[in-house]
This record gives sequence, structure tokens and C-alpha cells, in this order.
Amino acid sequence: MEFGLVELSRLQFALTAMYHFLFVPLTLGLSILVAIMETVYVMTNRPIWRQMTKFWGTLFGINFVLGVATGITMEFQFGMNWSYYSHYVGDIFGAPLAIEGLMAFFMEATFVGLFFFGWDKLSKVAHMIVTWLVALGSNFSALWILIANGWMQNPVGAEFNPDTMRMEMTSFFEVLFNEVAQAKFVHTVSAGYVTAAIFVLGVSALYLLQDRHKDLARRSIAVAAAFGLASALSVVLLGDESGYSASHTQKMKLAAIEAMWDTEPAPASFTLVGFPDQEARETHYAIHIPWAMGLIGTRSLTEEIPGINELVAESEAKIRRGIIAYDALMTIREQRGDAPAEARFVFEQNSDDLGYAFLLKKYIDDPREASEAQIKMAADDTVPGVFPLFWAFRIMVALGFSFIAVMLYFFVRASFYRMQFPRWSLYAAVAIIPTPWIAAEMGWFVAEFGRQPWTVDGVLPTALSASHLSIADLLITLAGFILFYSVLFVIEVSLMVKYIRKGPYQDVAETEAWQARHEHRLRTHDGQGPFASTPAE
Repeated sequence: MEFGLVELSRLQFALTAMYHFLFVPLTLGLSILVAIMETVYVMTNRPIWRQMTKFWGTLFGINFVLGVATGITMEFQFGMNWSYYSHYVGDIFGAPLAIEGLMAFFMEATFVGLFFFGWDKLSKVAHMIVTWLVALGSNFSALWILIANGWMQNPVGAEFNPDTMRMEMTSFFEVLFNEVAQAKFVHTVSAGYVTAAIFVLGVSALYLLQDRHKDLARRSIAVAAAFGLASALSVVLLGDESGYSASHTQKMKLAAIEAMWDTEPAPASFTLVGFPDQEARETHYAIHIPWAMGLIGTRSLTEEIPGINELVAESEAKIRRGIIAYDALMTIREQRGDAPAEARFVFEQNSDDLGYAFLLKKYIDDPREASEAQIKMAADDTVPGVFPLFWAFRIMVALGFSFIAVMLYFFVRASFYRMQFPRWSLYAAVAIIPTPWIAAEMGWFVAEFGRQPWTVDGVLPTALSASHLSIADLLITLAGFILFYSVLFVIEVSLMVKYIRKGPYQDVAETEAWQARHEHRLRTHDGQGPFASTPAE
């Protein structure tokens, strides 16, 4: 198979996946924020909260539809561009995706309709429950997708069957409670909450700058700041959990993110900035923070974090054991049911490293005939691109800490300064609207690019996963996706801008009725009701 075909397949999937992820974080976060706003409306019965729920719910709906459209297209690529991957691990990878479609997607799709068309048909409490079910469905959808992705990062609960030549599930619960999947889920949804909070903050700040919808804007900022501050703090804390998980499930990814070429004495330092040079295997102009990486990666002062060079040597040893497993597998395949027990025993002893033998297929058809030079090249291939990983991670982290500072500032202003915000802070809130998407895309880049050269870490190389398509097929479909998604992006932005400019819909009748009731309560309290004061008092 031409390696250019694999690269084009990767490019196509990366573009569609990262484009789809433009919509996912905002959908996750807005669903929760809208549910919180409607809960306040039910508790207070104040029309402004209903107005807020409808306005932000409309923007949620636009984003939700575009997310669904791009997500469905992306999932079909597994069969189109990655057919061997689908055949090899479909029994495991397909299970959580099927559950996501049958449970979470239908749940949120059903209740989204009730959210938009049930305002006058459901009671206030019933409609609030519907809104929370929409939010729950959106987050359940993310859970099952991240369980599938987490298995690709840490393939537990499955083993290779030499008779069927496929990976088969051995424990659904291990797949479900995979530590990588759980860490990725809470980290990803928290990032989505921050994205929505920044979006609500920025749009509300714009309204205040324009002297429009000030009541809605101030309340929206108060909700977004509190919600966003909690979410931004959780992103950092849960990111630490992901780093700890990577220290024993994806050691090469962690070493590449840190550009740690050699194993350092414990506790390892954290490289704040630097310029990794993959050819020279060193990082130029590096600035280190002592002990920090050791604490993050191992949560101890005595445990080492292996460097890239040591991990490459380990990969070379795994490739050699993988060749032994491959040789035993070929014996089993050739003799089928008559294969000697010794061959099956040898295979079982070395089967965990079979995937490393497959790395050699980039250079030679039969891994058993690989030369020493080819084995060393395959071992070197286990190192992902260090420079882009190193800087993508640091951009993500820097933005993450900046979100904490922004949310803390607006939370303090909203809580202790009567929701009065300096104009410079409002301009800043508008300017940073794109930044959470940048952080989210950097996070996905680190997760997916850092797994290379594997589609399923340690099990199936990316170079073997792609379908047998022609270059022309991929170029045509790639161009089609770019054109189609560009149109969708224009539609998305146009609709969002249109409804933001239009502003919230105001239910005049309900507002006037509430004001009348409110004024009546004030008059009653001021001397016309049972709690009135007597002249003597």
C-alpha cells in the first residue's frame, strides 16, 4: 500500500474530525447553561430567565444541528477510509458507538424537539426536565464516543484471536471503565463547559458595549462566570489526571509532549519552553521547572519517567518479540486446526507485542525477513512528531490557565461589584471568544497525533488501517468534504451572527403580567396588605 494513501486518509479524517469538534464543545456547554437558566426561571418565575433560556437555547439548537450533520459524515469514514481498521477492531470499537447512537443520540434528538416546541404544551417543571434530559443526552453522547476513543489510546478488555485474525472483546466492563476513557471524558466535557461560558460571556459583553439587552447580558455574565470558573478549574485538575494516566498507559506520548529525550533522575523537571530538535534528539534553549514533571506524571518524588531514547530501545525489543509472535501466528494460520500446541503456546507468550511486528510492514511484506536496519527504523517510527506535540500542549495549557484568570475576574465583578464591568474588560471578553476552540483543537491534536504511529496503541499501526482506495478517490472526496464543510461553516456563522444581532425574543404579555404581580406585592408590603404598619408604629 502506498504510504501517500495513508497520509491522505489521515488528512481527510483529521480535517473532518477537527471540524466536527468546532461544534461539540459549545453544544456540551450550552446544554448545561441553558438547563441552569431554565431551572432559575422555574424557581423564581421571572420572565427574564425564560427569555435567557430561549435565546441561548436558540444558539444551542443551531450549533446542535451542525454538529449532528458533521458527526454522521465523520462516522461513515470508518467504513470508507479505514475498512481494515473497522474489520480488525470493529467488535470492540463499534460497541460504544452503537450504544451512543441508540441511546444518547436518540435521547437528545427526541428531547431537543420537545425543548423547542413544548413551551406552550408542557408545564414549567416538565419543560425544565426536558431541558435537563437534552443536556444529559448530549453529555452521554460524548461519554460513549470517548469510551471508543479511549480504547484506541489504551486497548484493555480485548485480545487477538489467531483463528479469526481479529481483535475480540473479553470484558465490556474493562472497556467501559478504561481509565483513559474516564479521564478523557471529564476533561473534554469540562473543556466544553469552558467554551460555552466564554461564548456566553463574550456575546453578553458585546450587548453591554452596544447598550442593548443589559438585564439579560448581566445575568448571563454572572451565570457564565460562576459556571466557567468551576469548569476551568476542573479542566486543569482533570488534565493533571490525564497526565498521570499517560505516565503508565502511553509513555511515549508523554515523553514526546515533554520532549524528554533521556530518562532523568527522579523527580523529572518540566520543560516550560524550548525548541525540540528530533534529528539531534535534544531541546534547544530549554527552560526547566525542577520536580514539576515528576509530580505531575508520577505523583511521587522517587519514580522515574522514561525518556524517548529508552522507550525506542524498549520498542525495538518489542518488535523482536512481535516477530516471534508473527512467526507462530503464520504457523497457526497455515496449519489451521492441526497447528502444534507449541506454536499456540509461543504465540500466547508473545502476542502482546504482535502489533510491533506489524510496524515492519511499512518496509517489508514479511516481518520475519526484516533486516536489523529495518527493525531500528520501525522502532524509531514509534516516536511521534515531538515539536508540534510539545508546542500544541503548551498552547493548550497556557490558554487553560488564562481562562481561570478571566472567569475569576468576571466572577468577582459580578458577585462583589454589582455586575459593573469596565469597558476594557468587555472588549477583552469579546476578543477571547475564539480562544477556547483553539485550546480544544490543540487538545485533540495532542491526543490523536501523540498516538502515532498507532491507530490502536500498540495493537494496529495506522499504516495498515486504511482502505485500498486510489489517490484520485481520496483527492476527490477530500475536495468534496472541504467544499461541503466550508458551506456548512458559512451557514453556521451566518445563523449565529443573525440571531445574536437580532437579540432575545421578549414575551411582552408574560413580562407585563410579572411586573403587575411584582408591583402588587410591593404595594402590599408597603402598607396595603396584612403586613402593613399601623400609624402608631
